[in-house]
Amino acid sequence: MTVNGEPIRYRLDKDTPLLWALRDASNLTGTKYGCDSGDCGSCTVIVDGHATLSCQVAIAALEGADVVTIEGLAGGRLHPVQRAWEAEQVTQCGRCDPGFIMALSALLRSTPSPSLADLDALPHLCRCGAGPRILKAVARAVAEGRTNAPPIALAPR
Repeated sequence: MTVNGEPIRYRLDKDTPLLWALRDASNLTGTKYGCDSGDCGSCTVIVDGHATLSCQVAIAALEGADVVTIEGLAGGRLHPVQRAWEAEQVTQCGRCDPGFIMALSALLRSTPSPSLADLDALPHLCRCGAGPRILKAVARAVAEGRTNAPPIALAPR
């Protein structure tokens, strides 16, 4: 598979969840462990352009896949969602931030003007109650996407 634009071959058990391969073998700790059951979304990465819960997919299923983590999202500069996250001061504890940012980045790439129903469909949970600031950050990122801002992209090639 390719992770953040770099080819990688994990020499781990084929059933190892991607989450643990990223965190333990690649030292990409921006992908967070949250619940291990796919309920919180903290471990979201982008696989072949789609938001994916990394705790729910084994590395064997990802042969040839293109994986983007929070570390590789913007290639050295802040992604529009990250800029909006910062501007709206969304972060509280930080546990859910990377997963939300990755899922929202994928969503905005496929749906540049998401509805509230699109956002509600995301399998993400913020236990700190930052929901209103998250919605403001999404609105800001959508507005930035409508201007001459850089397009939403996954990873530099």
